[in-house]
Amino acid sequence: MRFGLGFTQVLLGGHFDEYRMEQRRGIGPKSYVCSFCGHRVGPALGFHSKGPRVVYIYICSYCTAPTYFDLVGSQFPSPAFGNPVESLPDGLAALYNEARSCAKSNSYTSAVLTCRKLLMHIAVEKGAPENQSFLQYVEYLATEGYVPRDAKGWVDHIRTKGNEANHDIVIMSRGDAENLITFSEMLLKFIYEFPAKIKPPEAKP
Repeated sequence: MRFGLGFTQVLLGGHFDEYRMEQRRGIGPKSYVCSFCGHRVGPALGFHSKGPRVVYIYICSYCTAPTYFDLVGSQFPSPAFGNPVESLPDGLAALYNEARSCAKSNSYTSAVLTCRKLLMHIAVEKGAPENQSFLQYVEYLATEGYVPRDAKGWVDHIRTKGNEANHDIVIMSRGDAENLITFSEMLLKFIYEFPAKIKPPEAKP
């Protein structure tokens, strides 16, 4: 996916004339993760405002998409939290990416609830009976060895936050969402990505 100058004009709306294109020395390089293509880039080409309150729009050196940085350096759109995980079944990949997208758009309660659903799906995919409670599914993952033994504190934390988001009138925070996505990413890599990277030894004839 590549974006032309017209897309940047749409992003700037009616304020396009307030910005000017600058070369490397004028705007300076910026390292960030592009939310459009997911690559870490360091472009020096983009736009900046003319007034004393300078904001920047950098053009991704990989996909050419524009990214806005405000007066305090906050990035819009921000990249999805967490990292991609390979070798996932389609349904689990969709849920994991949905949780990351929710956190990216500041929908933290939705991200926590999606992680809750994700963990339940992992448990069933790995042999847990259907129609069990969330607590039973988390316990299944722990007792069956899918959660490392030293991560019991994480298991207790996930139980608590998953139930709070689903049953109580509680708004989840950014930290809550990031913790559950981090735990989910670890679990998915441990169960799916890492085993897929190493082929099992061939049976001897």
